Amino acid sequence: MVDRECAPLTASCVRALVDKLYEKRKGAALEIERIVKDLISANQFDQIKKLLKVLEEFASSQNPNTRKGGLIGLAAVAIGLGKDSSSYIASLVRPVVLCFHDGDSRVQYYACESLYNIVKVARGAILPHFNEVFDGLSKLTAHPDQNVKNGAELLDRLIKDIVTESSSFDLVAFIPLLRERIYTRNPFARQFVVSWIEVLDAVPDINMLVLLPEILDGLFQILGDNSNEIRKMCQNVLAEFLEGIRRAKQGINYTGMANILIIHSQNSDDLIQFTAISWLREFILLAGRSMLPHVAGILNAVLPCLSYSDEGRKRVREAAEGLNQALRKLVEAQDDQPTPTVENVTLQTHIDSSSPTAPEADAAKNSSAMIQLEIPSVIKVLQRLLGHETIQTRVAALKWFNLLLVKTPNKTFRHIDDFFDLLMTTLADPSDDQLLEDRGAFIIRQLSIYLSAEAIFRSLAEILTEESDVTMASTMVQCLNTILLTSTEIYELRSQLKELNSEESCSLFCCLYKCWCHSPISLMSLCYLTQNYAHAYRLMQIFGELEVTVDFLKEIDKLVQLIESPIFAYLRLQLLEANDNPELIKSLYGLLMILPQSEAFKLLRYRLECIPHINLSVVSDNGPRKKRGEERPLVKKIKFDKLLQHFMSVQARHREYKRKQVAYKISVVKNLEAKKA
Repeated sequence: MVDRECAPLTASCVRALVDKLYEKRKGAALEIERIVKDLISANQFDQIKKLLKVLEEFASSQNPNTRKGGLIGLAAVAIGLGKDSSSYIASLVRPVVLCFHDGDSRVQYYACESLYNIVKVARGAILPHFNEVFDGLSKLTAHPDQNVKNGAELLDRLIKDIVTESSSFDLVAFIPLLRERIYTRNPFARQFVVSWIEVLDAVPDINMLVLLPEILDGLFQILGDNSNEIRKMCQNVLAEFLEGIRRAKQGINYTGMANILIIHSQNSDDLIQFTAISWLREFILLAGRSMLPHVAGILNAVLPCLSYSDEGRKRVREAAEGLNQALRKLVEAQDDQPTPTVENVTLQTHIDSSSPTAPEADAAKNSSAMIQLEIPSVIKVLQRLLGHETIQTRVAALKWFNLLLVKTPNKTFRHIDDFFDLLMTTLADPSDDQLLEDRGAFIIRQLSIYLSAEAIFRSLAEILTEESDVTMASTMVQCLNTILLTSTEIYELRSQLKELNSEESCSLFCCLYKCWCHSPISLMSLCYLTQNYAHAYRLMQIFGELEVTVDFLKEIDKLVQLIESPIFAYLRLQLLEANDNPELIKSLYGLLMILPQSEAFKLLRYRLECIPHINLSVVSDNGPRKKRGEERPLVKKIKFDKLLQHFMSVQARHREYKRKQVAYKISVVKNLEAKKA
């Protein structure tokens, strides 16, 4: 460039400004600062514009040293202008921001330094160009050159200070850029974006909650970052937003964020999933029935979480349980009413109002009255969840069907044809045994309060006696036996069986005996309960022929614990009458001999050591003793031999059932091997 084209810069100043040595460029910058001050004093503003044009051309030169000189010169002009720099802010900022994208890292560093000096002088005047600066900085913070990163971070802190103290920041114009940049995958850029969201949220004059739906999805994406530092940073920002929502209560776009949360509540990342579910529960507590349109989507996302069993996902399951309960409370009888129209709601609100209210309150009341549970969409989701692989989810879906039938019977029954067959199929669910263990005891105990316990046990026993699935029957018997021996609701029935002093009680004993044959140890405990010790000993003699499995030993362990409970206090006292109850003692010793030397073994052995000395070997099964049958004449009529034969036949069924299972498994393995061959 000729000298007149560089005016008002002198030729020597230009040479120094584009020199490769930093000290010379610095000297030229001081000269430019002096020139600008002189031009201001002389009111030669056109010359200032010309100077800026020259420096802009320098900053866009092909020569990197010239570009560096142009950047330093622009900063010097800003310093020389001082408070007047706001009048030239566009000419100062744009050439520098363009150099943010330069291919030379040293030029990029000087661009950061130059803009830092410009911003330091211009302060709030930089805000109209905030988006351009932010866009450049978001990339420089992820720069591989540490010097560039340091320069960008220094500039970033200064701009944050300016935005924090400003009351004219254009948030609406910034949000589209933020929404775009928030989806970056670079961890440094993510950290940069989250830090800005944190800063903006802390500014009193900026309401980030209004625009939260625009960036919420991106924040949840960042929450899954591999860096623990970034995850924690994002977690804190989300926590601040949620606390702000709690304080605000009104003016929050709950429905605008609900679908975002529903999507992330199905995320495989535990932190994302837990946070999304926690937010949804908070929304339901704060927004109430306005969340009803999202119930189907929430159920679809959350009910599967109820099946999480591992310790790592425990808090997700607990959050899901809390959300499910909060959802159930939203359903009310009014959801079964005809869908209201706008005219009807407005008229009803006018009639109900006893005093004038603000238009906003009327609008909110009208809106709330218009919202009802979308039952068809909920039913479709529940139908799908009834086929879920986990028991807990299927049970939760059934409970929701029950809730709908109770709270909204009219609208629910309109769709009965859609789900009735599915409910009938669910009756054959293969998880009956697990459901029995979880809820069976409670159900039977509750039924025993309102109905005859004897009738309940007799009916169940008669059904189970003929059950073809002997494994399921065994599980049922063990559960029923525990209820019989421990539940307070069954006290009267237990007392009748203990004495067997009526034909009804003896008949019930025989009925239970045949059913209890599915579980040998349960049958032994039934004999102990009914004080049929001689028969208990006969059973013990047969136990040696049975397969002693781990489950068999576990049942003996439970029986030993029961013998030490208050239920069998009378049995322990009868041990003192050793000569009158030798079979009882022998049967207990038999259990001791079957048990391995475990805690149950030690417990039973200590109990038997308390018995007064008796020589069992000289006491035969029919030896002289106090005959308990004489005290209970009806017991003598019980045909124990036939009952014992029934026990043997049931055990034969069990052996055959196991043999078939083993044969089936072998055939499956052979078929698989044949296919592989």
